[in-house]
Amino acid sequence: MATYWDPFQEMDRLFGSFASNARQAGGLPMDLFRTGDHYVLSMDLPGVDPGTIDVSVEDRTLTIRAERTQRSGDDAQWLVRERPTGTFARQLTVGRGLALDSISASYSDGVLSLTIPVSEEAKPRRIEVAHSADTTTIDQGAAKGSHTIEP
Repeated sequence: MATYWDPFQEMDRLFGSFASNARQAGGLPMDLFRTGDHYVLSMDLPGVDPGTIDVSVEDRTLTIRAERTQRSGDDAQWLVRERPTGTFARQLTVGRGLALDSISASYSDGVLSLTIPVSEEAKPRRIEVAHSADTTTIDQGAAKGSHTIEP
């Protein structure tokens, strides 16, 4: 029986509850989907300096790190300060079958987008079945019980 394998499935199972808490904790909420032969990960990073965004891969761990600095003002009297500042990081352990050396990243309108291709060896492929066009016939001889096989 064939099964569909998703390299991010284990991550979803382990961190499913974390995703719902990410918004409440000021974390890095993300969306992840597969389209064709690659995955797309979109992560909200509003207000971060694009120069501080760091995406790295070590072994099977994808790390995304960014920094949001605090607006400074010597004479500022803060009335409300709810937006978190500092360094934010999120690590994802990914399964085999992804071309981690071919990840591309872009940042636009406060959203970091990663495109993660499926590796060539993990892509579905059709395997040709070799067969012979030769047919074999059995020719009954004149004598009873005598058979000749001809290609």
